Amino acid sequence: MKPVTWMYIGAVILILLAAGGICVGGFILLGASGGAQGVTGIGSAGMGIGAIALVGGILLIVLAVNKTKQDTAQNVTMQVDLPGQTKIEEVKCKECGGTLSAKDITLVNGAPMVNCPYCHTIYQMTEEPKW
Repeated sequence: MKPVTWMYIGAVILILLAAGGICVGGFILLGASGGAQGVTGIGSAGMGIGAIALVGGILLIVLAVNKTKQDTAQNVTMQVDLPGQTKIEEVKCKECGGTLSAKDITLVNGAPMVNCPYCHTIYQMTEEPKW
């Protein structure tokens, strides 16, 4: 379960304020336009106040939606500690035998994948046991 963050709580508060602003703005506009029965018109000042409240509520909703968007991309750095004397061997493509460089090997979902620049074969790299 994801913990509730302050950003989420702030977005909920903004949405509640926006809903109140939209309702109040709508009611003021309704009253200013003479749409309510038995109420004398508030006039052009009421129209302006109602429009500001309505637009302000909409802007608060836009702000709340933008506030909750977060970049979920994460950079993962993998560090390998090699024991003692390590001999690095040349890596060759298993299909065509072409020499591969580090830029031809990428991690996809935690598995090393090879993309051969010579024969364009893509396969998962496997390591044979040393015994």
